[in-house]
Amino acid sequence: MKIALINENSQKKKNAFILNVLEKVAKKYGHQVFNYGVSEDKDAHIDYVGAGLLAGILLNAHAVDFVVMGCASGEGVMLSANAMPHVYCGFITDAVDAKLFAKINAGNAVSIPFGKYFGVGTEFQLESIFETLFQTPFGEGYPLERREIQEKQRASLSEIKRISQINMSEIVEEVDKDFLYQIIHNEYFEENFFEHSQDDEISELLKDLFDAWVEEPFN
Repeated sequence: MKIALINENSQKKKNAFILNVLEKVAKKYGHQVFNYGVSEDKDAHIDYVGAGLLAGILLNAHAVDFVVMGCASGEGVMLSANAMPHVYCGFITDAVDAKLFAKINAGNAVSIPFGKYFGVGTEFQLESIFETLFQTPFGEGYPLERREIQEKQRASLSEIKRISQINMSEIVEEVDKDFLYQIIHNEYFEENFFEHSQDDEISELLKDLFDAWVEEPFN
């Protein structure tokens, strides 16, 4: 599984620490981590709205399979991410949340309040969340006798998102180009997204955006 890490600007100084814990756990389960930032060594500007948009691009293009996200409260990133089609983002504060989210909701993104997780024991707290997420089979249902009901509810949610949200290509076309460009205009995105994207339409739209900027830079 390919996992993206996205944290917004306020958590920039914590990126390396979070990445280290995430990679430590992901490696145990054979997963690959991609650090889309924001980090101190990458020139990227991503607020919580941009983080949700970026998650939508990555997941809809199948460039990654899962996104670990966060801001100070975790709330803004979660709201932004769930505004995107085919993104099912849960708010996770501890290992219990992680386990219930995986078993019941079977989403593809989590938002963590990184502002809370710094101090004594932080590494253990984050590690327990990541361990629980990646060792728990998704969509089993909990309790197991409710599996059929929960699968039906999950399917209903997917249908509601399908009819209530436009597709990701339309969002990329309609969103403010300055705003979009500031979250993808960095070498890391260019090197990793286009290599792993499985959606030609989204890829071409973003390539056109890069080409347009070269010809006439945005504000």
